[in-house]
Amino acid sequence: MDIRMNYIEKGEGKPLIMIHGNEDVCQYFEKQLDYFAERGYHCIAPDSRAHGKTPRGIKPLTIRQMAQDVVDFMDEQGIDKADFIGFSDGGNIMLVMALAHPERINKMVVYGANLFLEGIEPETVDWIMAEYNEALAKADSIPSAKLKMELLRLMVNDPNIDPEELTEIKLPTLVLAGTEDLILKEHTEFIASKIEGAELAFVRGTHFCASENPEEFNTVVYEFLKN
Repeated sequence: MDIRMNYIEKGEGKPLIMIHGNEDVCQYFEKQLDYFAERGYHCIAPDSRAHGKTPRGIKPLTIRQMAQDVVDFMDEQGIDKADFIGFSDGGNIMLVMALAHPERINKMVVYGANLFLEGIEPETVDWIMAEYNEALAKADSIPSAKLKMELLRLMVNDPNIDPEELTEIKLPTLVLAGTEDLILKEHTEFIASKIEGAELAFVRGTHFCASENPEEFNTVVYEFLKN
C-alpha cells in the first residue's frame, strides 16, 4: 500500500468501519462514533486517500482504488470482516467493494450513494461540472487545482457502475438517503431495487442527515445492523 490511512476509533467489540464522502474527513461521523461504541461496536473512521490526514499517494485517485485502500487498511488492522457505513462517495466505495470483495463485508449501509452523475439532482450536477471545468483549466499550473480537479473527477466519472452489476450483490444492505437529498429519490430507490433483499430508508434531512439528524439516522442504522 503506497499510503498509510489516518483514522479515529472508539469502542470495543464488533468492527464497524465508517467511510466518509468526497472532500470530507473522518470526523464527519463524530455523532455516530459514541452512539455505536456504546452499543458494542469497535468504530473505526479512516480518512480516505487524499482526504484529511491521509496522503494522496501515487496510485490513481478513483473509487475503485479507494475501495482497494479499504481492503488494504483492513489487512493492516487485522480485520477480516466488518460492518460498514459508507456516505456519498463512501457509499459508492461500498458498492464497488461489495462487488470486488464481498467476503470482507458483513452488513453495509449505503448512504447517499449514486451509480453515475445522472443520479444527482440537475442543479448540483451543474455546480459540479462548473467547478470541475474551472479546476481542470488550472490543473497543469496550480497543484491545489490539480487535486481539486481529481476529487471532482470522482463525482464526474465515478463510480460508473452498471446497474445490472448490483444484482450480483448478495450482502445484507440498507440503502439510505435524506428526504431532501441531492441524490434523486428515484435513484436511491433504483439502487435498492437492484440489490437482492436490500432495505430502503429515508431519514429526515439533506444529503448530510447523519450529522443533521443523528438521532433518527443512528436509530435506523442500528435497527438494521443489530437484526
